[in-house]
Amino acid sequence: MTTLLKQPALLPLALLVSAVLAAWAPAAQAQNLVELYRSARDYDAAYQSSRSLYQANLAKAEQAKAGILPTAGLSAGVNRTNFENTNPVVDRSFSAQTASVNASQPLYRPGNWATYEQGKQQVELSRAQLETAEQDLIVRTSQTYFDVLAAQDTLAFVRAQKSAVAEQLASAKRNFEVGTSTITDSREAQARFDLVVAQEIAAENDLRVKKIALDQLVGKTDAQPRGLLVPVALPPLVPSDVTAWVRQSEDFHPSIKQAQANLEVAKLEIDKAEAGHKPTVDLTASYGAQRNPQGSATSALNSRSNSTTIGLALNLPLFAGFATQNRIRETLSLEEKARTDLEGAKRGIALGTRTAFFGVLSGQGQVKALEAAEASSQSALDANKLGYQVGVRINIDVLNAQSQLFQTKRDLAVARYNVLIGGLKLRQANGTLTPEDLLLINSLLVQ
Repeated sequence: MTTLLKQPALLPLALLVSAVLAAWAPAAQAQNLVELYRSARDYDAAYQSSRSLYQANLAKAEQAKAGILPTAGLSAGVNRTNFENTNPVVDRSFSAQTASVNASQPLYRPGNWATYEQGKQQVELSRAQLETAEQDLIVRTSQTYFDVLAAQDTLAFVRAQKSAVAEQLASAKRNFEVGTSTITDSREAQARFDLVVAQEIAAENDLRVKKIALDQLVGKTDAQPRGLLVPVALPPLVPSDVTAWVRQSEDFHPSIKQAQANLEVAKLEIDKAEAGHKPTVDLTASYGAQRNPQGSATSALNSRSNSTTIGLALNLPLFAGFATQNRIRETLSLEEKARTDLEGAKRGIALGTRTAFFGVLSGQGQVKALEAAEASSQSALDANKLGYQVGVRINIDVLNAQSQLFQTKRDLAVARYNVLIGGLKLRQANGTLTPEDLLLINSLLVQ
């Protein structure tokens, strides 16, 4: 009796648990944009290569310090000598043991100091290069992420259109059988259905390719991006003035930072070239010891000698075959080139920023227009269906209205994705893009 009472009570609970688990299973496997970006950051070969290059450049920049720091060396040796002399007759062997420590500290080497300052600029250059690679990864990940969502939406819309066309085809066949429509309606519906089937096959393949690209980028198998909330309020452009975006680029864009670092390196290269005419002064010191256990050539007694030397070494170049003068001319031209490259970078980035800004504005306008078009297309479809039922519209009118509605829905979804990606590309264009910018987009996704 007890068992019979428990079974009916437990059965609905088990079904409820199974339903909840089934509902949560896809969401648990899906990843948001930030999660997939973090995976790409740890897996993407291009970004890993840039990060390794950055570490190598940091170590290379540290090498420039060697020219202004002291150097020291230790040397030691042992040798044996056989000495023969006829008058007086001497025939013996003896050994000598030597050891010395030498040190040098540059006091005045303008070329070495210029190299040291260049090392600092190389650090800034490497940091800007890594920042460029990081921004590129953010955009690539986001683009690939929304490419998958757009392909999923396209496939869903095509399948919905296929279902609607199938219903219209069945209706046309029934009407033909009862004599209320012509064979033309059935054939038109059949042709539209065959076309949608072909579109479905193409959409399935496109989604498969886009998923492969996402998996390869993030290093996962069957990554499942979370979809965009619908309806969604797209974030506005802040600041709303394109001039403010351009001004930000002059302070933050990594390409401008690279060009500025290259200009500073070119200026310091002039200093290095001019140092070819200047003297160098080094402080030198050495300590040496020599031991002769069996004596030397002049004495058979055990001896040991120590020597200490401290001094200044001056080197003044006099003539180098006009190499220094021509090197200065070369570096002056390279400095002018670097200055021109900086100006070109500023102009190009300003143009790219303005283009991206107005692209986002245009995209936002398209989204609003397509939202209105979606409502109008739905109304047109409803009106055509009603007209078809009462005999004032033909089947092709309904099919065209259905096609227009689903095409509008697809264009609207793609336009929303393009606005979000365009916002990231705008920040990339003016150099302010950071991983934190993905958090706003993350808040617009299905949680």
